Amino acid sequence: MKKTISFQDRVTGALFGIFIGDALAMPVHWYYNTQALRRDYGEVDKYLKPHNPHPDSILWRSSYNPPNKSADILHDQAQYWGVKGIHYHQFLQAGENTLNVKLVRELLMLMHQNGSYLAESWLGRMISFLTTPGNHKDTYVEEYLRHFFINYGQGKNPNKCGRSDEHHIGGFSLMLPLVIAYAQSPEYAKKIALEHLALTHGGSIMHRWGALIASTLLNLFQGYSLQESIQKGSGESKIKFDYQGLESLKDYPDDIVVGKHFSSACYVDQAVPATFFLALKYCESPENSLIVNTMCGGDNAGRGALLGALLGALHGVEGWPSRWIDGLLHPPPVVQLDYK
Repeated sequence: MKKTISFQDRVTGALFGIFIGDALAMPVHWYYNTQALRRDYGEVDKYLKPHNPHPDSILWRSSYNPPNKSADILHDQAQYWGVKGIHYHQFLQAGENTLNVKLVRELLMLMHQNGSYLAESWLGRMISFLTTPGNHKDTYVEEYLRHFFINYGQGKNPNKCGRSDEHHIGGFSLMLPLVIAYAQSPEYAKKIALEHLALTHGGSIMHRWGALIASTLLNLFQGYSLQESIQKGSGESKIKFDYQGLESLKDYPDDIVVGKHFSSACYVDQAVPATFFLALKYCESPENSLIVNTMCGGDNAGRGALLGALLGALHGVEGWPSRWIDGLLHPPPVVQLDYK
């Protein structure tokens, strides 16, 4: 007889899934050459520390020039930008999260402390966290944050500093905590999560995919199967998602589906279907799902956070190996909020 999974277990499983999926992928984040990934790290089934050189790093082509000191978000990491071979997360430890998920933790702690969510409070927290030296050791700061702080440094209202043309899967990491925290009020959870997403990842593309993801996750919390949750989520969003088409790809090698059929890069029209494919194929084995996702390379951290949330909500916290839960350097606070 199949064990009943409580709502609380699903919430906890989803929160831990975000952090686990990101931390597992962190040392091999943005490896597009999967042969090099295996050569440098082997089969990644445990948390590992990253090391230099990163053969696929394009940090040497990236730049950030803040308009003034109030927009300095690189601090002592600026010296590594423009240098070849630098790992994006070179100073992080095994079990540590990338900056995206460090911000997820900041958001969860803020909601836990305040007992609610306010956009203005979050923007203040995010600005303070990123402009204060020493709050994190991650070398890479994603493009959406650089865009935000260029605008902020030029004196724009923080509510108006985000991009309106975003399409990167990493943006959903910061939306997921609101879906999860307010999951007992599904309509409000979806509304507030999408409003929060638009603060940094605006535009119709992110909104549509975000609506599908939020609806799917909320359906999982209600005990629907993954297939049912995706199907219902498609009907509740403006994306008519062909989950049956994804299931027809199950017999192909994973690195062909995620890498050839779908790009392993960060663009949502490819990355979200790739994530859903891995969730469907490995829906009975969340551990294998995250290992396979990691080994597919590309933006495996962005996919991993979403994949972890989905399968954590499906299986509850017991779906995750204890070594992954205990090995997180900074585990998430479990936050549940009421909206009436």
